Amino acid sequence: MVKVTFVKIGYIGATNLIDALLDERASRKGLSVRVISSGCKLDDEEAVDAAKIAASVPTDLYVLVSPNIGLSGPTKAREVLKETGKPIIVVSDEPSRKAAKTLPDEGIGYIVLYADPMIGAKRAFLDPVEMALFNSDVIRVLAITGVLRLIHTEIDRVIEQIEKGEKPDLPQVIVNKERAIAYGGFENPYAAAKAMASFEASRRVANLSTEGCFKVKEKERYIPIVAAAHELMRKAAQMADEAREMEKASDSVKRVAHFRGGNLRSKTKLFSKFDK
Repeated sequence: MVKVTFVKIGYIGATNLIDALLDERASRKGLSVRVISSGCKLDDEEAVDAAKIAASVPTDLYVLVSPNIGLSGPTKAREVLKETGKPIIVVSDEPSRKAAKTLPDEGIGYIVLYADPMIGAKRAFLDPVEMALFNSDVIRVLAITGVLRLIHTEIDRVIEQIEKGEKPDLPQVIVNKERAIAYGGFENPYAAAKAMASFEASRRVANLSTEGCFKVKEKERYIPIVAAAHELMRKAAQMADEAREMEKASDSVKRVAHFRGGNLRSKTKLFSKFDK
């Protein structure tokens, strides 16, 4: 039994379903998953408290999911987890790309997601419903473009190595548009191009959100900017949907499923059997 503990400090889009990616039908044997979260907060106290709880859980692998791993809270959480001596994989967003490159020196792996953008977190605009809608759009883009499949494939690979008693080869992956689309399994080149456009539109959302949240001070200016970020995120999700519909129309949607032993098997045609 390989035990994996997800430590969620604050929220990015991938935070919401990342643990479910490893056992989508709750039928996988040989895997136990626990989730410890600080909720939406990622300040030092909340991050350290969550990490200490996680460190007390018997675990073979930690997956730390957080915005900008260079921030103080996520950094302190990593320091707590490192004291356990267990392997750690960090999953984070694009602002982490520089800090991530120093992680292998600490024996920590990373997966940095370029299409997981910052939300438009201004009180005058963001309420719980808007937050939920934004995240649903982000999840749709991450799922269809191949990002979520890449994440679980990398984590599955490490789990398999741990299961065999091997020293895990932790990922060092920057998920850009080409790497994501390679995992999307598209057969129609126009669908792949549309998915790539969706990925890049989602990436652009972060620029608008950052501008509206941190750079522009006037309310009459920042409200339209963060609203525009969310409108663009919605369009990115719609493009991703269109890409998948194109694949569905030709019965070429790739499915990669976990079987009871944890092995991944794939198929393309809806009524075909999974490969061996």
